[in-house]
Amino acid sequence: MPPPKTLTDMKTYTVGILGFGFIGKVHAYAHQVIPYYYPQSSFRTRITHIGTSSMETARKGCEQIRADVAVTDYREITENPDIDIVHICTPNHRHRDMLLSAIKNNKHIYCDKPLTATAAETTQIKEALTGYTATAQMTFQCRFFPATLRAMQLVQGGFLGDVHEFRAAYLHSGSATPETPLKWKLSAKYGGGVIADLGAHVFDLIQALLGDYDRLIAASRIAYPERPAADDPDRMEKVDAEDSVSIIAQMKSGASGVMEASKTAAGTEDELRFELHGSSGAIRFNSMQPHHLQVYDAGISDKPLGGMKGWTVVDCGQRYLESNFPGPKFSLGWIRAHVASLFNFLDNVFKGAAGEPGFDQGIYIQHVIERVRESARLSEWVHIKVEP
Repeated sequence: MPPPKTLTDMKTYTVGILGFGFIGKVHAYAHQVIPYYYPQSSFRTRITHIGTSSMETARKGCEQIRADVAVTDYREITENPDIDIVHICTPNHRHRDMLLSAIKNNKHIYCDKPLTATAAETTQIKEALTGYTATAQMTFQCRFFPATLRAMQLVQGGFLGDVHEFRAAYLHSGSATPETPLKWKLSAKYGGGVIADLGAHVFDLIQALLGDYDRLIAASRIAYPERPAADDPDRMEKVDAEDSVSIIAQMKSGASGVMEASKTAAGTEDELRFELHGSSGAIRFNSMQPHHLQVYDAGISDKPLGGMKGWTVVDCGQRYLESNFPGPKFSLGWIRAHVASLFNFLDNVFKGAAGEPGFDQGIYIQHVIERVRESARLSEWVHIKVEP
């Protein structure tokens, strides 16, 4: 039997993170805890570079996670031959140039959603991917709850029969009052707005569950025409991006349903939920109770006196196929899905496989985002057509 691998035997991937606000810290945290959740001996990662718009924040990020180099020019990461993996965690309007540089240098790329700020930018990314041979993945972490993974298995296995209808929503309440400052996620010039921010997760998850969209009609709303400036609460700025959106969608499979995204839904915190109803059953999930997936088997008899017919609560918990830490029965947190998503990416990097969900999915969801914006602007049905 060969001796166990030591740290010096393991493949080490060097990592540069562009953007070290909230989501950049989430990605860094996931790297640091992966050895606890996935104690494999094939590879490891080391974050060496942090890049932000100011040297002060970059250096502070390096100190926080013990990275080596702070930079303000993204090219010192994307063009650096010593860096294997690039994380894109910046505001949306900065994604394009960073992605084009990382793709040109054939870096492995882990990109937070959405892929870019506009459809035109996405077209540039699609063209640049010709000849790209590394691994690229979108951060659609909502796919990576055990309950949502199990839901996908059930749907693909035919549990629902013919899917007739669905409902899905991602709801926050952080912008429910007019005092909320106009940060970049609430500003269209930075690629913000709830359609791209929260809607992207809903669009991706429903597509992963039910297949491609056929057509949709949307209505969006700006709750308050002005908000305090992020850098000066005494100065008011015009709001140019939507706080909420409601969508009626029809899928190519024939199913139809309603999707919502909102940052003004008082009484919610970070609530992603969906319901799927078919000819032979139903499935529902709420991220506020992430331990459980609820399933309904229409084939179970209701006799006598109701029999055993009704909703079944499935203890999905932390039952990941690749991880036994801390154990299946312990309650699940939002960030655990990020850890699972990142490991999925790193495992594919090591295997030389394509990312899943990859940039093709990022391009598709960007197209959906643009059609939702178009429909909301025109108050008309729009078709979802993506060229192969």
